[in-house]
Amino acid sequence: MNPQTVFWIFIALIVIDFVFNTWLDILNAQHFDDPLPDEVSDIYDEESYRQSIAYKKTYFRFGLIKSVFHFIIVLLFLFSGGFAWLDGLVSQITAHPVWQSLIFFGILILAEMLINLPFAYYATFRIEEKFGFNKSTLKTFISDKIKSAFLSLIFLVLVGYPVIWIYYRDSENFWWKAWLVISIFSIIINFLYSDLIVPLFNKQTPLEPGELRNRLEILANKTGFKIKDIYVIDGSKRSTKANAYFSGFGPRKRIVLFDTLIQDLEPGEIEAVLAHEIGHYKKKHILWNIALSVLLTGLTLYLLSLALQNQVLAQALGVEKPSFHIGAIAFALLYGLIEDILSVIQGIISRKFEFQADRYAARYGYAKSLISALKKLARKSFSNLTPHPLYVFVHYSHPPLRERIKNLLK
Repeated sequence: MNPQTVFWIFIALIVIDFVFNTWLDILNAQHFDDPLPDEVSDIYDEESYRQSIAYKKTYFRFGLIKSVFHFIIVLLFLFSGGFAWLDGLVSQITAHPVWQSLIFFGILILAEMLINLPFAYYATFRIEEKFGFNKSTLKTFISDKIKSAFLSLIFLVLVGYPVIWIYYRDSENFWWKAWLVISIFSIIINFLYSDLIVPLFNKQTPLEPGELRNRLEILANKTGFKIKDIYVIDGSKRSTKANAYFSGFGPRKRIVLFDTLIQDLEPGEIEAVLAHEIGHYKKKHILWNIALSVLLTGLTLYLLSLALQNQVLAQALGVEKPSFHIGAIAFALLYGLIEDILSVIQGIISRKFEFQADRYAARYGYAKSLISALKKLARKSFSNLTPHPLYVFVHYSHPPLRERIKNLLK
């Protein structure tokens, strides 16, 4: 296969992905005005339902503009030989192949962040502000973006340097050695996420003594869930939307509640949310997700190793001499379809885990309280209660609320 044919395969895959996802978004948007199913008909009054529809339609139009813009940028970059130009630029900066790749990826990361910056600003200070969700200030917004950029570059060096170094030192064994490095790093980050990453963006404080803490500690003891502490995170500094999550494992595991969750829900409903999170732990979903991620990383790296030294792929991007970064870009363009399929499989597994965690909470008598909590959270965030089934199948990590309620009522 010649480079020109491969180039047009790149273009075809990008176009197919864009057309399919745009069609899916339009298909889903056509159901925004559907009558609410019986299970969720009591969530909105007439005025709030009109607001929720307006919110979804606003984000649909915004997302369509954003995706078209990114689609055009990618095509222009490919047709203009942008990757070859950037490869030439980094080769002038340094002759060290590892640093060439790191600078190459670093420039792409920063460029993507700059391109996304006006969209993120508009979403935060126009759409979220208009519908009453935004609590972030411009200072917080800018600070978040700067911190995210630094974190991305730090992780790029911490993980990218040893991975790329392995490739240039031992290309035959690259995929499994790189797999080992990335897997160890991922496990460490999962283990220390709440201690290292979260404090950069949010303040975490132990839940104060009182009725709520007593109830949650009784629940933890009843379910045999040993936990060092329950934390509250200041999510209200950015949004009115509420959440709770479980992080870490072993002695570092913790439950984190958004302060907005405590404000919006009754103690019994928060107890039900915690029972759901404990269900994830008891069913070993955290470990299963880590294991699945590690396996998919291994598969990806193996396939990547087959593409890195392919001269035809490099020539398709306008570069004569193969390198790690050009091979990785070519691989990413070809891998998109496989990645989408794997994402769908992960979504199926994730939705199954959510059902299991819900049933775990129900077995301890929290079905009605969890349903009440989920309805309140859906109302507060203007959740889409009538998504198209195909959109759910492709994109959702959680089952639609209607399905969760039916599952809890069994």
